[in-house]
Amino acid sequence: MTILVVDDEPDIVELVRFHLEREGYDVVSTGEGRDALEKARNLLPDAIILDLMLPGMSGLEVCRLLRQQDRTSHIPILMLTAKSEETDVVVGLELGADDYITKPFSPRILLARLKAVLKRTRPPEGRSDEPIVVGELVIDPHRYSVRVRGREIILSATEFAILSFLARNPGWVFSRQQIIDAVKGEDYPVTERAVDVQILSIRKKLGDARDYIQTVRGVGYRLQPV
Repeated sequence: MTILVVDDEPDIVELVRFHLEREGYDVVSTGEGRDALEKARNLLPDAIILDLMLPGMSGLEVCRLLRQQDRTSHIPILMLTAKSEETDVVVGLELGADDYITKPFSPRILLARLKAVLKRTRPPEGRSDEPIVVGELVIDPHRYSVRVRGREIILSATEFAILSFLARNPGWVFSRQQIIDAVKGEDYPVTERAVDVQILSIRKKLGDARDYIQTVRGVGYRLQPV
């Protein structure tokens, strides 16, 4: 698997490269946002580890542009940054980041998060790849696509995982923590606020089918046709 590492701090790049290559990953790196876009489009890496504070073009802008293009919209993005305020986390998630890791960081945690994101992009073993149909919503795990009335919806890896989880259990109500556990694994260090941000983004993208995802006050979320 190929991982694109985008950071303008050479020491950080070498640290990440060392640990990734030791785990068997191929690593491509750059310290500039525009070059990151070009490499992502040409190489189509399996995942991108992306710093926010880059010269010329910020990591947030890189993320936004990658998510807008069909060729790169599905690539998992892990944001690695020194900016740790909640507003920065929320903005990153709203733009389509699949995870958010703050500096200083533990290489072991970074690897664990990366493996979790990569796992979410592949259908679990033993699970059918048959399309999931809920009303006018069609989710194809094999093609990693979502359609509403024939219109394709572009989702991030985490958004796709959340929507697929809810769609596999139509009508069932799940708490935010249950969604986190199902999509990212138990004991995963992410706030319930992050789930709300992802749900809000999915609803916006679903357009006419936004009301399929219903909020059950005081409990969580469910998906069912209205």
